[in-house]
Amino acid sequence: MSSTTTTNSAVRLIGLFTVIAGVLMIVAGGVTWALVTTQLKAEHITVAAVTDRNPGRLAGKPVAGPFTAYAQASAINAHALEGANGRTYAQLGVDAKALKAKLAASGLSKEEVAKNPDVLALAATRDSTMNGSFLRASLFTSVVAFGVAALVMGLGLLFALLGFALRKVATSTVVTSTRPTADVTAGEPVGAKA
Repeated sequence: MSSTTTTNSAVRLIGLFTVIAGVLMIVAGGVTWALVTTQLKAEHITVAAVTDRNPGRLAGKPVAGPFTAYAQASAINAHALEGANGRTYAQLGVDAKALKAKLAASGLSKEEVAKNPDVLALAATRDSTMNGSFLRASLFTSVVAFGVAALVMGLGLLFALLGFALRKVATSTVVTSTRPTADVTAGEPVGAKA
């Protein structure tokens, strides 16, 4: 028996680059995760209760990860909708425009419309709802950053494993056996005659 080992240098090199890329992706994803976590913790945000009767599982915990950030964004949304009687920022804008048009149609001047208590109350509610929307968007940005970091780390792991596999298959060993050949004329293997 004899064996021959062959190595495909190009495949080994691609495998090495894939392993390196995978490790770099894992490190980059981990650094991103840690950076977002650190920045969220630095804000000293605590997840607010959605309602007194149903505060939510994460109420009272510090916002430091994707789940607590999402929980806080949900709590902000619930409170903003409650303060606006179930209306969104866009709906409040439509209501304000309709109220101003109605007041102008009744004969009030622009100055009188601007000083109207209902218009001022609607504007204050809209400002509060707008701030809630901005806060939610910021928290959702951190949730997305956590998701991207996890994706990059997962892909990095897959790249590293693929690279190791490529390096493994780049080297192949062929084992050959030297069996007796058949005697074509006699129909028997050589050495089989007694």
